[in-house]
Amino acid sequence: MAVASALLAATAAAQESCGLCDTVIVTNSDLAACFLAKYEELQDAGKGAIVVDLSECPESRGVVEALPPPGVTVEEPDLQFMVSPAQLACLKKKLEEPGLVLDPSARIDLGSCQ
Repeated sequence: MAVASALLAATAAAQESCGLCDTVIVTNSDLAACFLAKYEELQDAGKGAIVVDLSECPESRGVVEALPPPGVTVEEPDLQFMVSPAQLACLKKKLEEPGLVLDPSARIDLGSCQ
């Protein structure tokens, strides 16, 4: 019985690890809202690595963003990335945190989500 339990635990751990998954995501408020709207669909995508494609999401085009201060670079948001199911849930939780500033873009660390 103990061997079966250990085997099940090892299998579950193997399914959760994802060598190709991203550990950092760059996003903005428009893409974050689109991700949250697609979350349930993405959650049902499978048990392995989940490919998130936000390239079809609408982006704000009305107001031209202010130039960043000198010496500050603004990273382009990731429109496509790969995450594990645990990272997917963790990303959702991080994006729902009150007071999170996503504009013009923000780096979300998923390294601790695995």
